[in-house]
Amino acid sequence: MNFAYTLVYVSDVAASLAFFDKAFGLKKRFLHESGAYGEVDTGTSGTTLAFVDHATARDSVQHDYVAADASPQPLGMEIGFTVTDVPTAYDKAVAAGARALAAPVTKPWGQTVAYVRCPDGTLVELCTAMG
Repeated sequence: MNFAYTLVYVSDVAASLAFFDKAFGLKKRFLHESGAYGEVDTGTSGTTLAFVDHATARDSVQHDYVAADASPQPLGMEIGFTVTDVPTAYDKAVAAGARALAAPVTKPWGQTVAYVRCPDGTLVELCTAMG
C-alpha cells in the first residue's frame, strides 16, 4: 500500500487553490471545469494535495461530516509543510489571510514549528525538517 493523496473538503475549491498559492507557494496543478475539484503542485511526485467542494464530498462519502470552515475549532488533523525558515513562512501565511494559532517556537528536540488556520478551516503546521 502507498500513500497517494489527501483530499481537503472546502466550500470554495478555487479560493482554496488561490490561498495555498499565495500563502504557501503551492501552484494550482488542476481545477476541474465544474470547480468542484482541484489540486496543487506539492513538488513531490506520487503525492497529491487536492480540494473537493462539500457537495461533491458528501455525495462521494454518502455521509455528513464536520466542515472545517464551519467549526469554531480546528479539526483534529493537520497538513504539515517543511520549510527552512518557519518565521518567514508563518508571516507570509498570516499576511495571505491565515489565522495565527501558534507562533514559531523551537521545540526541545530542535525542530521549529508554527501553526496557522486557513480561511477554509484547514489546520497547517509549518516546521523545519527532522534530523
